[in-house]
Amino acid sequence: MCGFCGFAGNEINSNIIYGMMEKIAHRGPDSDGTYFDNDIAIGFRRLSIIGLNGGEQPIFNEDKSLVLVFNGEIYNYRDLQAELKSRGHIFSTQTDSECLLHLYEEYSSNMLHHLRGMFAFAIYDINKKTLFAARDFFGIKPFYYGSSGDTFFFGSEIKSFTAHPNFTPQLNLDALAQYLTFQYSVLPETFFKGIFKLPPGHYLTYKDGFFETHRYFQPKFSLKEMTLEKAVEDLDAVLGDSIQAHMVSDVEVGAFLSGGVDSSIVAARFNGQRCFTVGFDYENYSEIAYAKELAQQIGLEHHPKTITTEEYWDALPKVQYHMDEPLADPSATALYFVSQEAAKHVKVALSGEGADEFFGGYNIYMEPLDLRILTALPMVARRILGKMASFIPFNIKGKNFFIRGSKTIEERFIGNAFIFTKKEREKLLKQDTAKNPQDLTAPIYREVAAEGLSGDDITKMQHLDIQLWLVGDILLKADKMSMAHSLEVRVPFLDKEVFKVASQIPTNLRVNRSGTKYTFRRAALRHLPKISAGRRKLGFPVPIRLWLRDDKYYSIVKEYFTGDTAEKYFNVVALLKLLDDHKTKRRDNSRKIWTVFMFLLWHKQYFAV
Repeated sequence: MCGFCGFAGNEINSNIIYGMMEKIAHRGPDSDGTYFDNDIAIGFRRLSIIGLNGGEQPIFNEDKSLVLVFNGEIYNYRDLQAELKSRGHIFSTQTDSECLLHLYEEYSSNMLHHLRGMFAFAIYDINKKTLFAARDFFGIKPFYYGSSGDTFFFGSEIKSFTAHPNFTPQLNLDALAQYLTFQYSVLPETFFKGIFKLPPGHYLTYKDGFFETHRYFQPKFSLKEMTLEKAVEDLDAVLGDSIQAHMVSDVEVGAFLSGGVDSSIVAARFNGQRCFTVGFDYENYSEIAYAKELAQQIGLEHHPKTITTEEYWDALPKVQYHMDEPLADPSATALYFVSQEAAKHVKVALSGEGADEFFGGYNIYMEPLDLRILTALPMVARRILGKMASFIPFNIKGKNFFIRGSKTIEERFIGNAFIFTKKEREKLLKQDTAKNPQDLTAPIYREVAAEGLSGDDITKMQHLDIQLWLVGDILLKADKMSMAHSLEVRVPFLDKEVFKVASQIPTNLRVNRSGTKYTFRRAALRHLPKISAGRRKLGFPVPIRLWLRDDKYYSIVKEYFTGDTAEKYFNVVALLKLLDDHKTKRRDNSRKIWTVFMFLLWHKQYFAV
């Protein structure tokens, strides 16, 4: 796990790259390195995990015609190394990073199909003056690129670009509008105009000021008929294999442990010694007691951390700074603290991200089952019932059921978070010319239809979440919050071999009336107590609803809501109504308030004069 940055253009000043590298020093405190010529400058910060001696980067091939910077881990690198040696390639290190160079020599862009791991890397051909860069299959590692003026930028974090004199930060208002709906940065173009995220499963080529991207991998569900016993057997085997593959390291590996089955199964099977948990001293907002009990049962040394309210609020500016773009997910700060605790003891920690998206773990995936009585009706009848329900001037039980049932899955589901509708954000923003959120999700839904799964709403929802929610929220906060403390987080569920198995499990064996993540939980029963395998998902619960009704924190938010930045972008009267209605318990606006508040905090980190 490391970080890199670079730029190309007409003027290459070698001194600039050192300032850019300093911005991402937290990603790699162990060593640094540079490469530059008249056309490009590349910087690297290393967190040494594999090949502790001799793994410095940038790293070259045999004749020094190629130079690489790489962030991530290749778990099958030993097999690849053996194959490449048999083809005549000469290795000077025992690192996974050097395998990438020789694979590129051997297979060019097709090298990506040989990899098993998490990665973002860039290979520069010194003779041809071309850059080849790629991001892993599911977007575990970040990669940013784009232009400002005559300079092309690329790297692990946007903040490194801010150290370049040619980089002029300009807010992308379309990104702000969509963020208010999704709670994370969902567009290909980031909050910084001209800077983009390389999507998962894509590679990029750059030469002479021109760049283009290509897709090399697309996750597809290919459901097969199978028995529950077969599904459990296949899943149990591939999970065990992946967890062990993710233990490849020359340093100690720990594990995050929350109250859910995902992290519990990793902790139970990873054969490590330490696990780490955080919680709050509020009833129903801490899983420390459960994690402690499970740790004792499976023989792990447990390291808990109770986050105080003051600690949490003090960390918010740092969290938004490290995220690069605003994120309104309150659990990001919990991840910040569990990473901080883990980094005191280990350099690597395993975590349970991805299981919900692959195996159908979110409660919202039950909705298509709940709505079947309506969705079985003709669409005309559903529309009429929904219209009638919408005319009811007050909220009564069942009103929302008919409204949601009147819509197709494409109309009602944009992902796990839906904060502001387009109409709501138009009233809130001074300028909103962005598309409807459904316009962003429509192409992804069409992909599912093209795969012959158009009648399966649950699979559609999972497919959408893998493409958007998993990448833009879950994985990004895992990377940025862990690397803020120089900790590598590995996610064994997000393995392409695991997905091969997950993608074949029939829908009724993923989500049914017995609950979510059905096959996964049955597989977990082989390794966990029954209460653990079936435990309801909480997912780092954070008491923001309570805090925003407390005078102290209400006042802090109100100061931001009436400040110059809020006045520039928002209807302040509408903001204050959201805040006051929540304070007086007229309604729970906590998620809406938090979404705006996190943007204002982030804006202060990057745009304050």
